[in-house]
Amino acid sequence: MASTVKLDPPFRAEHIGSLLRPRELKDAFAAHAQGRMGDGAFREILERSILDAIRLQEDAGLQTITDGEFRRVAWSTGFISGLDGLESRPSLFEFHDAAGNLQRWDTCYAVRRISRPRGITTDEFEFVRRHTKRTPKVTMPTPSFLHFFRLGDCADPKAYRDIDQFWDDLIAIYREEIAALARIGATYVQLDEVPITMLCDEQVRERIRSHGLDADALLSRYIDAVNRIVADRPSGMTIGMHLCRGNLRGRWMASGSYEAVAARLFDGTNVDGFFLEYDSPRAGDFSPLRFVPKNKFVRLGLVSSKNATLESADDLMRRIDEASRYAPRENMGISPQCGFASTVGGNPLTIDDESAKLRLVVEVARRAWG
Repeated sequence: MASTVKLDPPFRAEHIGSLLRPRELKDAFAAHAQGRMGDGAFREILERSILDAIRLQEDAGLQTITDGEFRRVAWSTGFISGLDGLESRPSLFEFHDAAGNLQRWDTCYAVRRISRPRGITTDEFEFVRRHTKRTPKVTMPTPSFLHFFRLGDCADPKAYRDIDQFWDDLIAIYREEIAALARIGATYVQLDEVPITMLCDEQVRERIRSHGLDADALLSRYIDAVNRIVADRPSGMTIGMHLCRGNLRGRWMASGSYEAVAARLFDGTNVDGFFLEYDSPRAGDFSPLRFVPKNKFVRLGLVSSKNATLESADDLMRRIDEASRYAPRENMGISPQCGFASTVGGNPLTIDDESAKLRLVVEVARRAWG
């Protein structure tokens, strides 16, 4: 299907954000954290690595460019570490793999009222903009991330006697950040949403019930938070939502079809479109796409960032045809299902594997949409 080349986001071929760090940068992170490398030397390696990542994306044919999230220890910590008032606490949810192995992790906890002392993603955006003529995309976690993983026990009651005050502070921070991005020319923001996607998993819902909470009430709270955040975004800014089941070195936190949240999420969230994980049977079939309004885009995450196996272009074309039974093909595009390196360690594949998958995304987008 031929189409006019677009100059504004979203594009038919996309990627989600994080990219694999080169060995030199991984080593520099460790040396800097241990005090064996100074700030200046670390910054030189970091910025040189980001420039290489920008070229990798351009060489693959992508129009959307990120800094690979190279400045972040993990995809969410870039935002969370930019806030005052947070400390680490154990998450109530674990990552697991096909063999049933578990990996625990720490999330954030408000020990005092949270605030944004300075820009969080603004430096990331400005660096990318200076070094590409294509469209920079800014990624950040949704506000649900700061609430869900301790199932409501997200803040010291001495800091927040009323949970609504926590949400008011958090939403104000996001609104400030998006306004700051708009002032410096950002036109493309991606909100990375994990908790809502986890609500698709009945085992997760059971754990929520065991803590005396209601999954559907959480869904409403999280949709409302995003809508309050984006309410005053400028008309020239595209905001998409990536829906993720967790991604840590090939592991995940949840499974399940989008059916459990699709009707309310797709129609009720005031973003421009959705990046959806569809790389494995754990995501279910395409039928929930019937709930996506015709004025919102869908980017099908058909290419896995969790392993090195390169998908077949013909198979991906068949899957796009299948998805088109439930939503207009002209609203769709293709991407990996998630980033390639949600943490510095990255997923179990090489940079060459990553490059091949990004090139495949671009190739299939051209075949499917021209």
